[in-house]
Amino acid sequence: MKIIGITGPTGAGKTTALKVLRSLGAETVDADKVYHTLLEECGEMKVELVRAFGKNILDKEGKISRRRLAKAVYPNRLEELNAVTHPYVVERIGAMLPPAEAAGKPAFAIDAIALFESGLSRWCDETVAVLAPKELRLRRIMARDSLDEGDALRRVEAQKPDGFYREKCSCVLENRPGDTPEEFERRAKELFRKLLLGSC
Repeated sequence: MKIIGITGPTGAGKTTALKVLRSLGAETVDADKVYHTLLEECGEMKVELVRAFGKNILDKEGKISRRRLAKAVYPNRLEELNAVTHPYVVERIGAMLPPAEAAGKPAFAIDAIALFESGLSRWCDETVAVLAPKELRLRRIMARDSLDEGDALRRVEAQKPDGFYREKCSCVLENRPGDTPEEFERRAKELFRKLLLGSC
């Protein structure tokens, strides 16, 4: 079973890339969704987060409020958050690998913005950067998350530059300005078929 890491900035087209991989029979996991599940379910992680960021991150029911946690973390304490949460996310994703292999899946794809920072990349046979022009990403984030341009721009500018992903990843999948969704999907399928057979 080939392990493929999918990374790149938000709004670039990673969701489409994962959809293509699923159509080719791959098991896929979104590290953000794993993190959100752990915020709700993992008592140990909750204790560590409260120790790091204080009880103000809890709602009236004593659960972690994602909104309150975000206020405590941004803009200066993201590394502290990651130091607490990445080990739990990595452990949970690691537990998903053996069942996927036992099921005969041809590939296991991990979608993670922090693929390298979290250490998830060490399991990957190939790493794919999904990139798109800033203007395209801005429009997508505004539409997807109902943000105004200022909030979307702050989110875009808080992320690593394209050069970081180009340097670190073994393959690059570009979502070009003139691409239709169908064209991008076609090129994604072409790339992932190559990866499943060998390398890009």
